[in-house]
Amino acid sequence: MWKLINPSASSEYEEQSEDDLLDGTEGLCSLSPLQRLYGFAACLAAGLICAFLSLIVFVKPVKFALLFTFGNMLAIGSTAFLIGPQQQLRMMLDPVRVYATAIYVGCVVLALICALLVHSKILTIIAIICEICALIWYSLSYIPFARRVVSKVTIHLFDTEI
Repeated sequence: MWKLINPSASSEYEEQSEDDLLDGTEGLCSLSPLQRLYGFAACLAAGLICAFLSLIVFVKPVKFALLFTFGNMLAIGSTAFLIGPQQQLRMMLDPVRVYATAIYVGCVVLALICALLVHSKILTIIAIICEICALIWYSLSYIPFARRVVSKVTIHLFDTEI
């Protein structure tokens, strides 16, 4: 790529530049772009199917929590096929969204603990509601100024701030 832009560049720099470009995508696995897209689509579809199937077992909070949480994790993990797991983790731990990520992961763990260990339906439902809110807030962190807009809207509607 650099060779097309600057034909007089040294060959050592060209090799280093090409290696840097491939580190993020080809360093972990050798999937082609089409295979990555298929992996993303399959993982996202499986996650959405699990999330929708969880609505069928809504009256049984333990099963609901397991299916819903597993579906969310698959859906979020699907982007690792597109950008790679290392870049996914870097983006999740970015200073802009590190708190949203931590709260979301905490809510996922809390929901699983309430469902699997405590076996409390009420605590599981509360944990799932917190997980949904945390997922929405985490998702908004990827849209520029979305969290600020939501905060301003809630201030005007409810006289409170998130």
